[in-house]
Amino acid sequence: MPAHHFSNHRLAATLALLLWLAACGAATAPVPPAKAVAPAANQAASALTGQYPDFFQAQGQAAQAVRTKLEQAFMQLFHGDPATQALYFADGQNSHGTKAYILDVNNNDVRSEGMSYGMMIAVQLNKKAEFDALWNWAYSQMYHTDPTHPAYGYFAWSVSTQGVANDEMPAPDGEEYFATALYFAATRWGDGSGIYQYKAKADELLTQMRHRQIIKRTTERGEQAATALFHPDYAMVRFTPDLAHADHTDASYHVPAFYEVWARLGPEADRAFWRTAAGASRAYFSKAAHPKTGLTPEYGNFDGSPWAAPWRPDSVDFRFDAWRSAMNWSVDWHWWRQNPDAVGLSSRLQDFFFRAGLGSYGSQYSLDGKNLDAAKAAGPTAGPTAGPTAGLVAMNAVASLASNHPQSGQFVEALWQQPIPTGRYRYYDGMLYLLGLLHVSGEFKAWLAPQAKAPQITAPQAVADVLTDKSQ
Repeated sequence: MPAHHFSNHRLAATLALLLWLAACGAATAPVPPAKAVAPAANQAASALTGQYPDFFQAQGQAAQAVRTKLEQAFMQLFHGDPATQALYFADGQNSHGTKAYILDVNNNDVRSEGMSYGMMIAVQLNKKAEFDALWNWAYSQMYHTDPTHPAYGYFAWSVSTQGVANDEMPAPDGEEYFATALYFAATRWGDGSGIYQYKAKADELLTQMRHRQIIKRTTERGEQAATALFHPDYAMVRFTPDLAHADHTDASYHVPAFYEVWARLGPEADRAFWRTAAGASRAYFSKAAHPKTGLTPEYGNFDGSPWAAPWRPDSVDFRFDAWRSAMNWSVDWHWWRQNPDAVGLSSRLQDFFFRAGLGSYGSQYSLDGKNLDAAKAAGPTAGPTAGPTAGLVAMNAVASLASNHPQSGQFVEALWQQPIPTGRYRYYDGMLYLLGLLHVSGEFKAWLAPQAKAPQITAPQAVADVLTDKSQ
């Protein structure tokens, strides 16, 4: 199953941090006072106007200081000390050119999530050499080209650093970021040749994600069957295309901001479907988020209810995957302004974490707000609660893109004060930290050709019909 479906390494990261801080007697520094951010309702759709506000500058940071922070974070996480800082590792060459991978340091594997995040970060920061090296490694070492394999047309979600699959099935968020990063690369840099025909490769991937028929075959995990990554009736991303668990989803996999991009840049025949998918995901967030806390579960059903996976009953709670849900609905609002519910969702979520304590909130909660870090810390080897981790700090800051909470600026300031993640558990926190910096600084952009910025016709009733008829 996909990587984030087994998040024990992230729990281990949290507990290790708690123990270290307890041993050092560390205290959580208070968050400095922050200025209020502009009300979300007063901002225009950034993807259409090309205007991406810098929320750090709104807090009083100089433009050069923001640029320096971004470059330092990239250089440390991509080209820093390989023992304690870097996630990006060069891996020689093949016939397509240089190769490199993003390493989950703690688990010593390479994940489609991290590879696709790395590519997105690279295209946003105009780092073409790193982008191409990551894409070359992913396509050469993770992509299934055998048309008889159940995961044909997708990327194995976890492989060794030699490219041997630990699990051959995909985690759909990897495919979503791969496709969108490739479209942005085609717009920003233009297409190359071979595997660097970015748009053609993105089109190919989207076609598989939408139309892949069921393929059944014996694999290393026994007999498996897999299908398209998007459910044709719900118009929503699946938890996995593996038929054994294909009738579920994951709120953090819903990226309507990207679906709007695909509705403009993807294959013509499927553009109406991607517009419907964007609307379906927007409606899903409102169903999945708790009405008081704004927290979403790790895994869910298509009707928005939590799903307790047989191997992970705690997936009904707000855990490590779910950190990203707020980023997804907030960036969608920031770019497209088509889901006003996002403002209420972000405001509600930030209100919950503000009341929990900006310098002391936990990393895992029940949907109604019970701190599960404290519950996990009941054992004899656990330490006290040590405050939020970098990845969640980053995601809560991105929520400011859609928030009207009066203290929204403090979440931005908290990210500014957050050190660049280092050490054994730097992979997930580091990726989310960099994504957060890009979003909040206004440097995470929808790279669209001018003609793709024209208003699109949306069919809200069609979306409503899909959800009403199919989710009962």
